[in-house]
Amino acid sequence: MGPEHVAYGMRASYGLPYVTQDLVVAWERGLASPANNELTALAGVLWCSPAELLGKPRTLREHRIARGLAPEDVARTVGHELPVYLRMEEHDEWRGTERQSAALADVLGLSLPDFITVTGRETKLAELLRSAVTTRWQAYVRPVGKMVPLDRSILGDTLQALHQNYQGQMAATLSWGGGGSDSSEGGRAFLDRIVEHFWGAVEGRGR
Repeated sequence: MGPEHVAYGMRASYGLPYVTQDLVVAWERGLASPANNELTALAGVLWCSPAELLGKPRTLREHRIARGLAPEDVARTVGHELPVYLRMEEHDEWRGTERQSAALADVLGLSLPDFITVTGRETKLAELLRSAVTTRWQAYVRPVGKMVPLDRSILGDTLQALHQNYQGQMAATLSWGGGGSDSSEGGRAFLDRIVEHFWGAVEGRGR
């Protein structure tokens, strides 16, 4: 199906007269994002589920759509007024109590990494982890633990391993025969993906 066929199907079968070939192309190229009703119609025309179009969900809205839930369902389950919840989706910023957060994780089937991302805590977690691996990791067991509810021993072992990994990379090319630029680039690359390294290490210790 070409973009023109998709657009026609959305107009004819789903009552969206404004959907044009150019709009479909913009969705394909990531220049625009379909609204809830548009995504549902697009999935219907393409004979697939909305979740298949999203790939790996990252935002609050994407996780909800991937579960096939209406915003009213999630708002009612977590105990928010619908307009309040919709604003959170629009601005991609979750605000809720611990009980509401637990309800959100349950209704959307969020893993711990997904929960941290959806609730907007990933940036703060990355800051703490970068500080942990570049200074004394022991000082960050408690702050990271407040954000990520993990067993303290697993958390400590994980931070220690990340610290050793980072320091080892930094030291590897600072020998007599090495240069500082490669070390700096390797260190920056490690820090840029610090959250990913953290969850990978946690998973390895949880097995």
